[in-house]
Amino acid sequence: MIKFTERAPYAPVEYLYDVEEILYKGKSAFQDIMVIRNPYYGKMLILDDVVQITERDEFFYHEMLTHVVMHAHPNPKKVIVIGGGDGGVVREVLKHKTIEKVYFVEIDEEVINISKRFFPSVSSGVDDPRVEIKIMDGADFVAKRKAADIDAVIIDSTDIIGFARSLFTPEFFTSVKNCLTDPGLFVTHTESLHFHKDMVIEIQEALKNVFPLVDLYTAAIATYPGNWWAFAVASKGESPREIRNKGKIKAKYYSHEVHQQSFIPRGMYERLMKRELEW
Repeated sequence: MIKFTERAPYAPVEYLYDVEEILYKGKSAFQDIMVIRNPYYGKMLILDDVVQITERDEFFYHEMLTHVVMHAHPNPKKVIVIGGGDGGVVREVLKHKTIEKVYFVEIDEEVINISKRFFPSVSSGVDDPRVEIKIMDGADFVAKRKAADIDAVIIDSTDIIGFARSLFTPEFFTSVKNCLTDPGLFVTHTESLHFHKDMVIEIQEALKNVFPLVDLYTAAIATYPGNWWAFAVASKGESPREIRNKGKIKAKYYSHEVHQQSFIPRGMYERLMKRELEW
Protein backbone atom coordinates (compact mmCIF):
# COMPACT_ATOMS: atom_id res chain seq x y z
CA MET A 1 0.00 0.00 0.00
CA ILE A 2 1.34 3.43 -0.92
CA LYS A 3 1.63 6.21 1.66
CA PHE A 4 0.84 9.93 1.75
CA THR A 5 2.97 12.12 4.00
CA GLU A 6 1.58 15.43 5.21
CA ARG A 7 4.23 17.91 6.30
CA ALA A 8 2.01 20.28 8.20
CA PRO A 9 2.65 24.03 7.87
CA TYR A 10 4.03 25.70 11.03
CA ALA A 11 4.03 22.36 12.88
CA PRO A 12 6.92 20.11 14.01
CA VAL A 13 5.12 16.93 12.94
CA GLU A 14 4.42 14.80 9.91
CA TYR A 15 1.36 12.63 9.42
CA LEU A 16 1.57 9.40 7.42
CA TYR A 17 -1.59 8.02 5.79
CA ASP A 18 -2.15 4.72 4.03
CA VAL A 19 -3.55 5.24 0.54
CA GLU A 20 -5.88 2.57 -0.80
CA GLU A 21 -6.54 4.57 -3.95
CA ILE A 22 -5.81 7.96 -5.49
CA LEU A 23 -9.24 9.04 -6.73
CA TYR A 24 -8.21 12.39 -8.18
CA LYS A 25 -5.05 14.39 -8.69
CA GLY A 26 -4.97 17.74 -10.45
CA LYS A 27 -4.06 21.38 -10.25
CA SER A 28 -6.31 24.44 -10.24
CA ALA A 29 -5.28 28.02 -10.88
CA PHE A 30 -4.54 28.33 -7.15
CA GLN A 31 -3.42 25.00 -5.72
CA ASP A 32 -2.78 21.29 -6.11
CA ILE A 33 -5.87 19.18 -5.41
CA MET A 34 -5.91 15.50 -4.51
CA VAL A 35 -8.54 13.07 -3.27
CA ILE A 36 -7.40 9.78 -1.75
CA ARG A 37 -9.09 6.88 0.00
CA ASN A 38 -7.73 5.81 3.40
CA PRO A 39 -8.85 2.57 5.12
CA TYR A 40 -9.80 4.42 8.35
CA TYR A 41 -10.79 7.96 7.32
CA GLY A 42 -12.41 7.10 4.01
CA LYS A 43 -12.08 9.73 1.29
CA MET A 44 -9.77 12.65 2.10
CA LEU A 45 -9.51 16.04 0.41
CA ILE A 46 -5.94 17.34 0.20
CA LEU A 47 -4.94 20.83 -0.97
CA ASP A 48 -1.26 21.63 -1.55
CA ASP A 49 -0.37 18.42 0.31
CA VAL A 50 -2.33 19.46 3.42
CA VAL A 51 -5.36 17.44 4.57
CA GLN A 52 -8.52 19.57 4.58
CA ILE A 53 -11.31 17.13 5.40
CA THR A 54 -11.94 13.43 5.77
CA GLU A 55 -15.23 11.58 5.45
CA ARG A 56 -14.90 10.11 8.92
CA ASP A 57 -14.40 13.24 11.03
CA GLU A 58 -15.26 16.36 8.98
CA PHE A 59 -18.38 16.99 11.05
CA PHE A 60 -16.39 17.87 14.19
CA TYR A 61 -14.79 20.83 12.43
CA HIS A 62 -17.76 21.96 10.36
CA GLU A 63 -20.23 21.80 13.24
CA MET A 64 -17.96 23.66 15.67
CA LEU A 65 -17.00 26.35 13.15
CA THR A 66 -20.65 26.96 12.30
CA HIS A 67 -23.03 26.38 15.17
CA VAL A 68 -21.41 28.41 17.93
CA VAL A 69 -22.08 31.71 16.15
CA MET A 70 -25.36 30.48 14.68
CA HIS A 71 -26.69 29.70 18.17
CA ALA A 72 -25.21 32.83 19.73
CA HIS A 73 -27.22 34.94 17.27
CA PRO A 74 -30.91 35.25 18.22
CA ASN A 75 -32.31 34.99 14.68
CA PRO A 76 -29.73 34.42 11.90
CA LYS A 77 -31.10 35.06 8.42
CA LYS A 78 -28.19 36.14 6.20
CA VAL A 79 -24.75 34.52 6.39
CA ILE A 80 -21.50 34.88 4.46
CA VAL A 81 -19.34 31.75 4.21
CA ILE A 82 -15.86 32.46 2.89
CA GLY A 83 -13.74 29.52 1.78
CA GLY A 84 -14.76 26.00 2.61
CA GLY A 85 -15.14 24.94 -0.98
CA ASP A 86 -16.07 21.46 0.23
CA GLY A 87 -19.43 22.91 1.28
CA GLY A 88 -19.46 21.56 4.82
CA VAL A 89 -20.10 24.91 6.51
CA VAL A 90 -22.85 25.75 4.02
CA ARG A 91 -24.50 22.43 4.84
CA GLU A 92 -24.40 23.22 8.56
CA VAL A 93 -25.67 26.81 8.16
CA LEU A 94 -28.70 25.57 6.23
CA LYS A 95 -29.75 23.38 9.16
CA HIS A 96 -31.07 26.56 10.77
CA LYS A 97 -34.67 27.14 9.66
CA THR A 98 -34.38 30.93 9.93
CA ILE A 99 -31.81 31.12 7.11
CA GLU A 100 -32.93 33.10 4.08
CA LYS A 101 -29.63 33.72 2.27
CA VAL A 102 -26.12 32.26 2.24
CA TYR A 103 -23.38 33.96 0.24
CA PHE A 104 -20.87 31.19 -0.46
CA VAL A 105 -17.64 32.94 -1.46
CA GLU A 106 -14.86 30.67 -2.71
CA ILE A 107 -11.85 31.79 -4.70
CA ASP A 108 -11.19 28.36 -6.23
CA GLU A 109 -14.19 27.01 -8.12
CA GLU A 110 -12.42 23.73 -8.79
CA VAL A 111 -12.55 22.83 -5.08
CA ILE A 112 -16.34 23.15 -5.19
CA ASN A 113 -16.53 20.97 -8.31
CA ILE A 114 -14.26 18.27 -6.91
CA SER A 115 -16.11 18.23 -3.60
CA LYS A 116 -19.49 17.85 -5.30
CA ARG A 117 -18.05 14.94 -7.24
CA PHE A 118 -16.30 13.08 -4.42
CA PHE A 119 -17.93 14.37 -1.19
CA PRO A 120 -21.66 14.67 -1.99
CA SER A 121 -22.70 14.29 1.65
CA VAL A 122 -20.49 17.26 2.60
CA SER A 123 -21.43 19.51 -0.33
CA SER A 124 -25.13 18.60 -0.15
CA GLY A 125 -26.26 22.19 0.52
CA VAL A 126 -24.30 23.95 -2.19
CA ASP A 127 -27.13 23.81 -4.74
CA ASP A 128 -29.82 24.94 -2.30
CA PRO A 129 -31.77 27.91 -3.79
CA ARG A 130 -30.90 30.02 -0.74
CA VAL A 131 -27.19 29.73 -1.59
CA GLU A 132 -25.55 32.23 -3.91
CA ILE A 133 -22.07 31.15 -5.02
CA LYS A 134 -19.49 33.87 -5.61
CA ILE A 135 -16.20 32.79 -7.22
CA MET A 136 -13.91 35.54 -5.97
CA ASP A 137 -11.66 36.68 -3.15
CA GLY A 138 -13.65 36.80 0.07
CA ALA A 139 -11.95 39.97 1.28
CA ASP A 140 -13.04 41.79 -1.90
CA PHE A 141 -16.60 40.54 -1.55
CA VAL A 142 -16.95 41.79 2.03
CA ALA A 143 -15.22 45.11 1.28
CA LYS A 144 -17.82 45.87 -1.40
CA ARG A 145 -20.81 45.31 0.89
CA LYS A 146 -22.73 48.55 1.43
CA ALA A 147 -25.32 47.52 4.03
CA ALA A 148 -24.96 46.19 7.58
CA ASP A 149 -27.34 43.28 6.94
CA ILE A 150 -25.26 40.16 7.58
CA ASP A 151 -25.89 38.11 10.72
CA ALA A 152 -22.76 35.95 10.62
CA VAL A 153 -19.51 35.83 8.68
CA ILE A 154 -17.82 32.43 8.82
CA ILE A 155 -14.29 31.94 7.51
CA ASP A 156 -13.31 28.41 6.50
CA SER A 157 -9.93 29.10 4.93
CA THR A 158 -6.90 27.00 4.25
CA ASP A 159 -3.89 27.61 6.52
CA ILE A 160 -3.14 31.28 7.14
CA ILE A 161 -0.59 31.61 4.36
CA GLY A 162 -0.66 32.52 0.67
CA PHE A 163 -3.93 33.77 -0.80
CA ALA A 164 -5.77 33.08 2.48
CA ARG A 165 -3.76 35.76 4.29
CA SER A 166 -6.09 38.51 2.99
CA LEU A 167 -8.74 37.11 5.35
CA PHE A 168 -6.68 37.92 8.43
CA THR A 169 -5.86 41.62 8.07
CA PRO A 170 -7.14 44.66 10.04
CA GLU A 171 -8.72 45.97 6.83
CA PHE A 172 -10.69 42.76 6.35
CA PHE A 173 -11.82 42.64 9.98
CA THR A 174 -13.05 46.23 9.66
CA SER A 175 -15.01 45.37 6.51
CA VAL A 176 -16.58 42.44 8.34
CA LYS A 177 -17.63 44.61 11.27
CA ASN A 178 -19.18 47.15 8.89
CA CYS A 179 -21.35 44.55 7.16
CA LEU A 180 -22.67 42.89 10.33
CA THR A 181 -25.99 43.57 12.00
CA ASP A 182 -25.78 44.73 15.63
CA PRO A 183 -26.11 41.16 17.01
CA GLY A 184 -23.94 39.81 14.17
CA LEU A 185 -20.92 37.58 14.78
CA PHE A 186 -17.68 36.68 13.04
CA VAL A 187 -15.73 33.44 13.40
CA THR A 188 -12.58 31.95 11.92
CA HIS A 189 -10.24 29.12 12.78
CA THR A 190 -6.82 30.22 14.07
CA GLU A 191 -4.83 26.99 13.94
CA SER A 192 -3.70 24.97 17.00
CA LEU A 193 -3.11 26.07 20.58
CA HIS A 194 -0.39 23.42 20.82
CA PHE A 195 1.72 24.48 17.85
CA HIS A 196 0.49 27.94 16.86
CA LYS A 197 -0.12 29.75 20.14
CA ASP A 198 1.57 32.95 18.97
CA MET A 199 -0.65 33.02 15.87
CA VAL A 200 -3.76 32.45 17.99
CA ILE A 201 -2.82 35.41 20.20
CA GLU A 202 -1.89 37.59 17.22
CA ILE A 203 -5.31 37.19 15.63
CA GLN A 204 -7.08 37.76 18.94
CA GLU A 205 -5.16 41.02 19.31
CA ALA A 206 -5.92 42.08 15.73
CA LEU A 207 -9.63 41.46 16.25
CA LYS A 208 -9.59 43.39 19.54
CA ASN A 209 -8.41 46.45 17.61
CA VAL A 210 -11.64 46.32 15.57
CA PHE A 211 -14.36 44.60 17.62
CA PRO A 212 -15.47 45.47 21.15
CA LEU A 213 -15.86 41.80 22.09
CA VAL A 214 -13.47 39.01 21.09
CA ASP A 215 -13.31 35.50 22.48
CA LEU A 216 -11.77 32.08 21.89
CA TYR A 217 -13.12 28.55 21.84
CA THR A 218 -11.56 25.24 20.89
CA ALA A 219 -12.35 21.75 19.62
CA ALA A 220 -10.42 18.52 19.24
CA ILE A 221 -9.82 17.77 15.54
CA ALA A 222 -7.91 14.53 15.00
CA THR A 223 -6.64 15.22 11.48
CA TYR A 224 -5.39 18.79 12.02
CA PRO A 225 -1.82 19.30 13.29
CA GLY A 226 -1.76 19.96 17.00
CA ASN A 227 -5.30 18.56 17.31
CA TRP A 228 -6.39 21.25 19.83
CA TRP A 229 -7.93 23.58 17.24
CA ALA A 230 -8.72 27.20 18.07
CA PHE A 231 -11.55 29.41 16.80
CA ALA A 232 -11.55 33.21 17.12
CA VAL A 233 -14.99 34.74 17.46
CA ALA A 234 -15.91 38.44 17.56
CA SER A 235 -19.02 40.58 17.82
CA LYS A 236 -20.18 44.16 18.23
CA GLY A 237 -20.93 43.45 21.89
CA GLU A 238 -22.97 40.27 22.31
CA SER A 239 -21.10 37.45 24.05
CA PRO A 240 -20.83 34.33 21.87
CA ARG A 241 -20.80 32.25 25.05
CA GLU A 242 -24.53 32.90 25.49
CA ILE A 243 -26.96 30.75 23.51
CA ARG A 244 -29.80 32.92 22.21
CA ASN A 245 -31.04 30.77 19.32
CA LYS A 246 -32.76 27.76 20.88
CA GLY A 247 -33.66 26.19 17.55
CA LYS A 248 -32.95 22.48 17.41
CA ILE A 249 -30.69 21.11 14.69
CA LYS A 250 -29.48 17.65 13.81
CA ALA A 251 -25.80 17.41 14.76
CA LYS A 252 -23.41 14.57 15.45
CA TYR A 253 -21.21 16.44 17.93
CA TYR A 254 -22.35 20.00 18.60
CA SER A 255 -24.81 20.60 21.43
CA HIS A 256 -25.62 23.50 23.73
CA GLU A 257 -23.50 21.86 26.42
CA VAL A 258 -20.56 21.48 24.02
CA HIS A 259 -21.03 25.13 23.01
CA GLN A 260 -20.70 26.38 26.57
CA GLN A 261 -17.81 24.11 27.50
CA SER A 262 -15.78 24.80 24.36
CA PHE A 263 -14.78 28.33 25.42
CA ILE A 264 -11.42 28.89 27.08
CA PRO A 265 -11.98 29.64 30.81
CA ARG A 266 -11.69 33.39 31.37
CA GLY A 267 -8.75 33.12 33.73
CA MET A 268 -6.85 30.97 31.26
CA TYR A 269 -7.79 33.34 28.44
CA GLU A 270 -6.35 36.31 30.33
CA ARG A 271 -3.13 34.43 30.99
CA LEU A 272 -2.94 33.40 27.35
CA MET A 273 -3.29 36.99 26.16
CA LYS A 274 -0.59 38.12 28.62
CA ARG A 275 1.62 35.35 27.23
CA GLU A 276 1.92 33.81 30.68
CA LEU A 277 1.02 30.28 29.60
CA GLU A 278 4.11 28.18 29.01
CA TRP A 279 3.91 25.25 26.63
